[in-house]
This record gives sequence, C-alpha cells and structure tokens, in this order.
Amino acid sequence: MNHASFTSSPASSKLATHSVVGGRTIAGTDKSRLAALLALAAGTEFLLVTVAAYAAAALYHQLTFLESPDAAKYIQESILISVLQLLVSIGFRQYSRIQTQPRHVFLWSGASSVFFVFSFFISTIFVLKVSEGYSRATVIAQAVTVLIAVFCTRTIWFSLLQHASTSGLIDARRVILMGDPHHCSRFSAQAIATGIRTIRSFDLPTFRVDRSINPGRGAAQPLPDVRQLVADCRPLRADDIVILISETDVPAALALASALSELPVDIHVVPVGAIDLMAMSRITQFGNMLTMRIFQSPLTPINRAIKRAFDVVASIVGLVVVSPLFIIVPIAIKLESRGPVLFHQTRHGFNNEPIRVLKFRSMTVMEEGDNFRPVTRHDPRVTRLGRFIRRTNIDELPQLLNVLVGDMSLVGPRPHATSQNEAFAELISSFSRRHNVKPGITGWAQVNGYRGETDTLEKMQRRVEHDLYYIDNWSFLLDLKIIVMTFFSRKAHWNAY
Repeated sequence: MNHASFTSSPASSKLATHSVVGGRTIAGTDKSRLAALLALAAGTEFLLVTVAAYAAAALYHQLTFLESPDAAKYIQESILISVLQLLVSIGFRQYSRIQTQPRHVFLWSGASSVFFVFSFFISTIFVLKVSEGYSRATVIAQAVTVLIAVFCTRTIWFSLLQHASTSGLIDARRVILMGDPHHCSRFSAQAIATGIRTIRSFDLPTFRVDRSINPGRGAAQPLPDVRQLVADCRPLRADDIVILISETDVPAALALASALSELPVDIHVVPVGAIDLMAMSRITQFGNMLTMRIFQSPLTPINRAIKRAFDVVASIVGLVVVSPLFIIVPIAIKLESRGPVLFHQTRHGFNNEPIRVLKFRSMTVMEEGDNFRPVTRHDPRVTRLGRFIRRTNIDELPQLLNVLVGDMSLVGPRPHATSQNEAFAELISSFSRRHNVKPGITGWAQVNGYRGETDTLEKMQRRVEHDLYYIDNWSFLLDLKIIVMTFFSRKAHWNAY
C-alpha cells in the first residue's frame, strides 16, 4: 500500500481556484432563508393540526350528540396534540431533512409521528385515569383528521421547497468541489438539480507517492499549499467537500481527506469515471461488509404485502360495482359480431413470466403471438362497440380477475404483447426492467399520455422511461394518485382507440 503526501505545484505555491459554478458565496442569507421556510412549514403544520383536531371533535359531537363539545377541554387537547406532533417532528429532524429525502419518505414520517403522538396521548390519559372524559370515537376522528392535515401540509410544503431549491431561491446544501475543472463542472450540473450548489472549486494538490513508508504507519503532513487550501475553504462555510479523483489519485485521496478533516464539513470522495454510477447507487450493509448497491428490488416484502392486499380488496369491490357491465357488454358484443366475448392474450408478467390477460373482445379478429398487430387510429378491425369500450377502458374490466388471482396489479406498467416485447427489448436496453413488478390495468405512463400506438422508437422509450420512474419511485400514495388520474386526467384518455 502506497503512502501519499502532498507537494506544492512548481508553477504556483497557491492552488488554482476555479470560478464559482452555479452558486453563491454568501451562506448566511441562504441558511437563514431555508431556516425561515422550514420554521414556517412547521408552524403551518402546528396550526393546521390544532384546527383539524378541534374541528373533528366539534363536528363529531355536533353530528352525534347535536351539541358542541366542551370547548376549553378540547382546545387544550388539540393544542397538546399539536405540541406533541411538533416535538416529534423536530426531535426526529423530519423537516430539516426535507431537502434530502423523497416525498413519500417525508409523508410517511409524518404518518408515523401522528401514530406515535396519538398512541402516547391515549396511553397518558389512560395512565392518569382521565380517559372517561374523552370519547373514543372522537379521538379516532381526530387521529384521521390530523393525519389528513399532516399529509396535505407536507405535500404542499415539499413541492414549494423543491421548487425553491431547483429555482435557486434556497440552497439545500452548499458544496466545495476539488478536482479537474471539467469534472467539477459536470458534477455541479448534476447536483444543481437537487438544490446542491457549488460555491467554489479548486484544483487538487499535486500528489507524491512515498513508497518508503510502511503501510498504516504515520500520516501525510500537510504542506503549505494544503494548509492554504484549508484556509481558503474555512470562510466559505460549506456543508460538504467533494473530492473528484481519477484512478491514479486513489492512494492520495485518504491523505487529502485527512488534511481537510479539520473543517466542520462532510467530506466525500467520488471517482470521476463513476459519477453516473455513484449517482444511482447506495452504500448498504451486506452481512458484515459494505457494498455499493446499484439497483434494488422495487418492492420490499412489506410493500408487496400492502400492494397485494389493496389489489385484492379493490378488485373485489370493483367487480361488485361493475358487475352489471359483465352482463350488458357481453350481450352487446354478441349482438354486434360473431366470436367469443372474452379475448385471451399471452403477455409477459412479473419476472418476464407469461400470463393470460383477459379483455372484452373489441375487434373482429383474435390476433396473438407473431400475428399480433397493434391497433391504429381508425383501425377497420375494431368494431363500433369496440371503439366505445376501448375509449372508455371498459374492455379492460375483465383484468380485475387477473388482479384478483395475482397475475396483475391495479397499477403497474401496462403489459405488451409478447411480440412487441421481444422486438423492443432488442432496441431498448432497460426494456425488460418493466417486468420487475406486476403489470397493471393502469400505469404512470398511461396517465401521462403515453398509451396507444408505439409506431416509433421514441414513443416506446418515453413509455419505458415513465414505467421505470414508477418502479424506482413506488409508493402506495403514488398508486392512489395514478388511480385518481386514471379517472380524472385528460391525458389518461389520449390515444385511446
């Protein structure tokens, strides 16, 4: 193992400084602005939780007992619940981490805090033997209403703060880059999309590898240029320093990081040839080792159980609600044209395994396999009734049975014909990742207008991009959002023919 030390550049005793890339050099304004916005967000949640808790109690008593509740008691209780919610949020740094975590994590942290608050509140009034003064139904109504208030507040503030970060109004984190100017510029451009601002960038010190020192003995002594580097970084008040190194710089990276460790910042080392790889990876615990995980299974066992439970319940409810259509539509199909009522088509499901997908027949033909041809606008194969049920998605209703038996999910990438999959899998490298989750009756691509014909490679690429976004960002709330958009978004019905 080689021991690295620094030596001054012969051209100059002072390290070269690159121009500031997309950032500002004054930290106080940004930090105070971000702190003010986070305080305002927490204060908004505190106020709305108080109002929601008291409103739930007042409404419940008015509807059930036709009288108003004890105002003094329930106002005090509502304020107590709000204070507990605020303390939990601050204690677990939920708002301070809003810039560095995805939306669904921020929302679920709010849900967990509401659960903790009401569990603590109920336990406290039970232990203090004052629970007789509170209606159990009122407390349940308050918990539900407070949860909704927290979800709404956090959704709005998350969007506002993300917009403020991406537009440059606030900085989530301020970073100093060290490395080649080209690499620094590229890294800065990628980081700025998440609100991470580059406030200064420096050339790396010149490295000298000392092979005479035994591995693990001593430490590199910082030379004048490195001391100057530390002195130049100190007044910038950065949150992070990122060292961009090439393969030949690896032995000296630890020594440079050690010299910079006297600064109160997080220090990162990124191989310049793996910036894209690092951007999509996570350091995880694997047994007693640490690994760099590039991709992960889209759904954890718990998430799969939640999604499956929702699919079963929703598909049963759906089948009951639309049961009259299972009588009317088959009769109409039989009256218009000859042939079976249901169309069975083999498509790829989870893990590329073949499944048989059900649809109400909307065409005069029953094409499958290599004979399959996608439907086009004004396709003569589509019957008059078929155009109506395809435009309204009624032809997809039998797939509720596929959901019930577990071949499909309500929400997921739409299943393609096997011949389409085989053709596009050769052209789009990540195409088969669509099958890492169960296919769905509706999906993120469809509600964003990417359904219908895929007569060009670009159209299919856009569809795949949306499907992969869904897989990589799955949450139960995203599923609910897609279901709502399926019914109410105009884009969900584009290219439906």
